Amino acid sequence: MAGKWVTVMGSFVADLAFRAGHIPAWGETLMGQSFNLGPGGKGSNQAVAAARAGGRVSFISKLGQDPFGEMARNLYKTEGIDTRFLFTTASATGAATIIIDAEKGENAIIVVPGACFEVTAEEVDQARELIAASSVFVAQLELSLTVVEHGLALAHALGVPTILNPAPAAHLPESIYQFIDYITPNETEAAALTGIPVATVANAEKAADAFLARGVPNAIITLGAQGAFVKNDRIKAHIHAVNAGPVVETTGAGDAFNGGFAVALSEGMDLVEAVRFGCVTAGISITRSGTAPSMPTRAEIDALRNSSRF
Repeated sequence: MAGKWVTVMGSFVADLAFRAGHIPAWGETLMGQSFNLGPGGKGSNQAVAAARAGGRVSFISKLGQDPFGEMARNLYKTEGIDTRFLFTTASATGAATIIIDAEKGENAIIVVPGACFEVTAEEVDQARELIAASSVFVAQLELSLTVVEHGLALAHALGVPTILNPAPAAHLPESIYQFIDYITPNETEAAALTGIPVATVANAEKAADAFLARGVPNAIITLGAQGAFVKNDRIKAHIHAVNAGPVVETTGAGDAFNGGFAVALSEGMDLVEAVRFGCVTAGISITRSGTAPSMPTRAEIDALRNSSRF
């Protein structure tokens, strides 16, 4: 592998996915259609997405000494992801329950982060040289918020562009925004952080303006089937979603976008082209089941980018 690192700091959890005719109401018991156990966690999914998209990826996280932790270690070995800063604890590796509506492809998720929530600022500091050599640093909100801010601040101080995917939605301290170069919330997360309902492209622009006002140079609001909205002090663009085929499952689409987007930035693509690259990556991922298993290869991404559908 050549080139600078894409360093991802985040969570690994095992995904326990249940597929049923609809998402159950409280108190309702359903007979499911299928069950699958596989690797997940936003950080891990984004690292896999970036690696498959052609990035030279390192992952900072923490795992337990248990079967779920071994699942993760085997995954990173298979995907060629650097694990020098994948720490170990006696605590259990995290897990997520995902209930998937088989008709709509929509989902409801409960995450228990487990071991990865024990990553410390001191452990992140051990990766200082790696982060300094990175072309981009990516974080989400499935680690301790203190550690997330510390990682972003370290990368920022080292002059490394930072991406924060503020997912799952959580209140952020105002102090964190100064360390974010690219913020990538979806509609729900953007609404939670700005107080602006994001149901339209026009409202996405208002939410983007709120992030710019807080000092984030680049705001990218992902809009599901509507694609993504991008704004900075020079660019304002609505990037349409990419139709790669029938939707099977939207779980992991945001992670696919962020992994692809990070690789595109690491390769020097301009902002709009990088967002398009992320949209293509996400567009392919939702035609498949699972999270990490659904992430496309670089050959698949390039084939769709070069096709008449793009």
